[in-house]
Amino acid sequence: MKLYLVSLAVGALVGALYSALGVRSPAPPLVALLGLFGMLLGEQVGPIARRVLVGEPLSAAWFARECAPKITGAPAPEPAHGDADDR
Repeated sequence: MKLYLVSLAVGALVGALYSALGVRSPAPPLVALLGLFGMLLGEQVGPIARRVLVGEPLSAAWFARECAPKITGAPAPEPAHGDADDR
């Protein structure tokens, strides 16, 4: 229930921001989709930054396992035998 209330509050905040900026709401479909895609990409900044700050390498296998499923909604690929040290 808390997730729904937070979502409603953030939606109201964004609506107020749209109003202040004079943006028509709902946004045109392309603008809305690009905004949602930007949100999905932005969510990945945290895990990437944490990995860089602790000195762990960024690899395609790690990105495919940790980030791509969150961006695309597809299930994470099964780790191959050599991917164990990428965690």
